[in-house]
Order: sequence, then C-alpha cells, then structure tokens
Amino acid sequence: MNEVFVRIALDHPLPTLFDYRCDPALAPEPGMLASVPFGKRQVVGLIWEVAATSEVPADRLRDVRAVCHAVAPLAGEWLELVTFAADYYQRSPGEVALPALPQALREPARWSRLEEPPRTFRLTDEGRTALPDALPPRASALRRLAAALAERAALDAADARAINAKALSVLSEWVASGWVETIDRPSASALPAGRPVLTDEQAQAYETIRAARGFAPFLLHGVTGSGKTEVYLHALDALFTERPDAQALVLVPEINLTPQFEAAFRARFAALHGPASVVTLHSGMADGERARSWLAAHRGHARIVLGTRLAVLASLPRLALVVVDEEHDPAYKQQEGLRYSARDLAVWRAKQLSIPVVLGSATPSLESWWHAGQGRYRRLTLARRAVADAALPAVRMIDLEDERRRGRASVDGLSGPLVGALKARVERGEQSLVFLNRRGYAPVLACDACGWVAGCPRCSAYVVLHKPESAMRCHHCGWETRIPRACPDCGNVDLAPLGRGTQRVEETLAALVPGARVLRIDADSTRRKGSAQALFSDVHAGEVDILVGTQMIAKGHDFRRVSLVGVLNADAALFSHDFRAGERLFAQLMQVSGRAGRAGLPGEVLVQTRYPRHALYQALSRHDYVGFADATLGERRDARLPPFVYQALLRAEARTLEGALAFLQQACVALAEIGTADRVTVYDPVPMTIVKVANVHRAQLLVESGSRAALLATLRAWQPALRATKGALRWSLEVDPLDI
Repeated sequence: MNEVFVRIALDHPLPTLFDYRCDPALAPEPGMLASVPFGKRQVVGLIWEVAATSEVPADRLRDVRAVCHAVAPLAGEWLELVTFAADYYQRSPGEVALPALPQALREPARWSRLEEPPRTFRLTDEGRTALPDALPPRASALRRLAAALAERAALDAADARAINAKALSVLSEWVASGWVETIDRPSASALPAGRPVLTDEQAQAYETIRAARGFAPFLLHGVTGSGKTEVYLHALDALFTERPDAQALVLVPEINLTPQFEAAFRARFAALHGPASVVTLHSGMADGERARSWLAAHRGHARIVLGTRLAVLASLPRLALVVVDEEHDPAYKQQEGLRYSARDLAVWRAKQLSIPVVLGSATPSLESWWHAGQGRYRRLTLARRAVADAALPAVRMIDLEDERRRGRASVDGLSGPLVGALKARVERGEQSLVFLNRRGYAPVLACDACGWVAGCPRCSAYVVLHKPESAMRCHHCGWETRIPRACPDCGNVDLAPLGRGTQRVEETLAALVPGARVLRIDADSTRRKGSAQALFSDVHAGEVDILVGTQMIAKGHDFRRVSLVGVLNADAALFSHDFRAGERLFAQLMQVSGRAGRAGLPGEVLVQTRYPRHALYQALSRHDYVGFADATLGERRDARLPPFVYQALLRAEARTLEGALAFLQQACVALAEIGTADRVTVYDPVPMTIVKVANVHRAQLLVESGSRAALLATLRAWQPALRATKGALRWSLEVDPLDI
C-alpha cells in the first residue's frame, strides 16, 4: 500500500473535514496532529479519519508534511466531545479542537520537545554517598535537587522541573554517572490522616456522591461558608482510594480569584501524590507552562486538573469525577469564538463517560435549579455554615431616600450609617469590605457649562475617568487619552466627574475614616502578574482595615476578619433590559454578603438602596434563595423565557449600522424558507445596546423555540444561507446566549 488518505479537522469555519494524501510511513492515526499545506500557509490540523480511498480527485489532493508522534493520539471519547460541541454550538470540528490545544502542540517546530521524558527518578546507593560530595558548595539549585531526591522515595520529572528549570538535563547526567536511576511511577499510598471532620450535612452530601455509580448529576446547594470545598475534597479522597489511577476535573470561574481554593487542593493532594498531581489550566498561563499541564493530564500523570472554562476540553483519559464550583457564574460562558458553556459541556462529558458530576453554588443558576426541580439533577443541601459559631450575616437596607428626607446627605455616595459602621469596625480591629462593581474613578466626565460629556471616538460609550493614572479610558475598546484640562467644546476648566468607581470610593474612605488602612482590589490594581495574590495576602494577614473592590472580592475568598460588608450602587441592575439582570444581581449580593462573619465574628451587610422594599432585596435580607428562585422561575414561565424556551442569537458587525441590519434582514428572508422555520420564533433585527465598538457597528437577531431539537435543526439548515449572504463584515451565531 503506497499511500493512505486522511481526513483532517482544521481551524476553519467551513463545517467539513479536509482530505489529504499521507505516506504510510508516517503511521497516521485518528487523534494525531498533522502538519499540512492549506492555501499558501502551512497549518496544523487534527487527523479525524484514516481511509484507503478519497472522493477528492487525485490532482486536487495535497500531501501531509509531518505527523506528531511525540504526543499519544487523542482518544475517541475526546473526539466525540469535540463533535458534540461543534454540532451544538454551530461550529466546525476544527474550530473546537485546535483552539482547545496548547500553542506548543500547534507548532511543528516544537513537537520534538514534547517527547515524554523519563517520569520518575530515585537515588541509587552509590548516589546517596557520592552525589553530595560531587556538588560544588555554591551550586544551590543542584543541592536542592539532590536534597529532594534524598528526601523522597521517588521524584517526578515535573516536580524536578519545579525545583530547577534545567533539572531533566541534570538528572540525565546523574543517570549516566550511576547516581540516579529511572523507575516506574509509584502507586498511590494510603490517604493522609487528620482530615477535617465533616458536619452532618456535609457528611450526608459526601456519602451520596461517594455512593454514586454511573452518570449522576448533583446540584450541591450550600450557603456561603457551608464547606462545599471540603465536600469536594472528601469526594476526591474517596475516588482515589477506590481507583488509584483515576483523574478528576475541577472547574472554577476564574483561577486568579480563588487562590485559597487552589491552595486547599494542593495542600490536600500534592503532599500525597506530589506537586505534579495537581495541575492548573487557564488562559493566563505561559505557553510552556500550559503545555506541560495539558500533557500531564493527557498522559494521565496529573490526578486533578483545576482550571477555568477552557479546562473542560482538556484530554483526561481516566476521568472519573467532574466538579463545577460556582456553577452559576457567567464566566463559564465563552463570549468570543466558540461561544460554549463550560458548565453544560461538563455535564455532557460526565454523561458521555457515565461518571458523577457535582455542580456547587450558594446561588445556583435558574437553569440548574429548574433541572433539579424536574428531577434531572439530584439536589444536595448545606443550609448551615460549617464553623459551629459562624451564623449567616444580618442583612439590612439603608434607605437612601429616607436619609435624604432626614437631611442626612451622603458623601460621594457613602451614607452616614455605612460610614459610622465602618468606623466602628476599625475601632474594634475588625475588617470591612465595600463592594462596588464599577472600576475607575468615575464613569463620566462632564462639563456643567455646555453639557459636553467625554465619549470614546471609536465606541458609542463614555470613557471612564482613571484619576491615579491621569487617564480617560474606554472599557470596551481600550482607547485611552489624558484627562482634558478644559472642555474641548466651550473651554470651561471646571469639569466634573459624575458617578463613582472604586478609585473614587477608595479616596473618599481614606478621608472619611482617618487612620484606616484602605486597599482597592480591581482589574486596574491587579494588572501585574502575581499582584492579586499579593494584595489578598495583605488582607488575610490583617494589614488592611477596609477593602474596596469589584466582583474580584465577592467570591471564593475566606476573609476570616471581615465582619461588615457595604454594598454601593446595586439599584442600577433592578431596571435593566436584560431579563437575567435580577438573577445576576441576587447571586452577586449573596456571594459578597457571604464574605462577612465567616470565623465566628457577628457579620453584618449594609445595602444602600432607594428601593428597600423591592422583592429582590427582601429575599436577600432573609437569605432566601429558594423563594427568590422559585418566584423568578414563575415569572420566566409566564413570559416564555429560558429555561422554558431555547434561544440563539445571530450577531452582525459592519462598517455601518445600516449594513449590519441589512445583513440580518436578508438572514430573516433566508430563515423563512427553511422547513422547520414554523417551529421557531424570529424577532426583528435590532442594534445592540452598545451599537459601536472599535469603529464597528453591531446589530443582532434573536431566534427562539420551545423545542431544542427544532432550534438546532433550523440553525444547521440556516448556516449555508448565512454564508452565502453578503454585506456584513462579520457574523456569528451563538446558542444559549447569556447577553441579549
């Protein structure tokens, strides 16, 4: 047999596989990476099928240049996951598969460096006596490596690299000298003693998860501080005891916002299986670091993969348990490219493999809550905090209208009762948290004389004043300019900042609460790598009295000294056009409220509002998620909104708004000609809320149906017509959109 043919998935929007001719000597297999010519470029694709023939004419076939043998083929189960995601989210298989792989795997020049090194090392008897004397006194890195070998029964290659970046080449020299030998990976030992004792509620939840067999979706509904993480850890302990070679996937919304979560997993499992047994996967990692973590998971070395939404597409050949923490968080929905929901794919993946999946949250998404109510998920409840003397905080509304009527003016948005409570905490040596989900100094800079407002020249949005940086910055496109000295329209020098962001609140608190150590944590103060962790360390060390921040401080942090939470400017979301705004606000306020009173200190939450009797705030004051969720689901049912209907959103971007709307009108005409169109509802094309971003005009078209199957069938039939329709610079189709 002189040649074989391969069908390859490429990162290209056409929903097809591409045929190539391949030399049998390259030994291609499904799931292997291949370097192929595509147009005038050389690209990397994923071999999907190997066949003896091809329907493509021989004169049109091109040759595979190289095949990657340094990495074992991706399993058929992983290819099935990609196939499902591509079909459901209306993308090509290559658009799903290739971006899910580390950059190093998509560069043929780096393939030779992906060969798996000897996995485990240990000292020989000769090495124990000869190696210490052979090392120069000042070679501290080498001495640390030798000490690690002497202290452990075996040293994993990844662990060695963590000690010394050049460890593998050094160890190879020591192997050649007879001081070190390579061995097979040791099996897991007994579980460590001294694990925390579970509460009755935690124990019941853990036992239920441990006893599960086959596909078992659980919704772990636990109030903030109830110890959901400890339930996860015990479930993983049980899994590894029963199946020493098993792997687990643990998803978190944003890895940099949950350092304590990551530390808890490493403390529990790294001591048992080595640091390399727990790896992280997220978009903020360097290419090499991400490649090592991905390969450790793919090769089965990593026992736990802890990651953000992209980790749901990691290759885990022995996956036996999936955990999705804070499953309600919108960060699990990708907003660019493949617009997938990591939470939903995690559930599908668990079903595919017939394994348990645990969705944890203090405020579950209404979709998950509805599934539990329908019996699709099994609900597990943690209604009390895990620490015996840690009660849920008291929630009180500060009526801003009442304060105004009584002549008690707020200072830069901070009411008298809130300032008084902050001062009292400082005097008692306790910490406070002030939450405002708006960064910058002020959202608007305006001229009182002529009404001019600072706007972005590239977007239909205002630019935000960033006073410490002396800059005006657009939070949509990144355009930046210096703060003007005078109004560009009338020359007035008295420009006024309107509204307030975290920078302004930080400045005001420093003046209103003299002597207080005020710290701000938001996307601006944590731009440098490692800065967020350093700032949070200061909070945990008690070096901060008042912490001011955005959603970065609202979730995933166990602040032991915080006894007061103040919430500013929450009312804006009450009247949003987005039907999910109330659900998001309630979840956000429940999460930030949960930062108070976690270690026995009485906790209090003060919410500044002009609508203290609003149903959302009343439910919040009772910590009544169940009542809020059931009432909101009733409203969604009456209004025929998700989860009672299924939606898709077609977005168009063009040089002009007219061009984008014209494309969507043509799309409506094409949709009406599809056979299943009578089973979907099509809304009129409309401009998006922020019409222009970076000089691109945007519009959208909403399609929905009471049948998921009918909606997906319609979208599949619609795609060829959309590709044939001209006029828009760019269009995208999103299934299950969160932002409409």
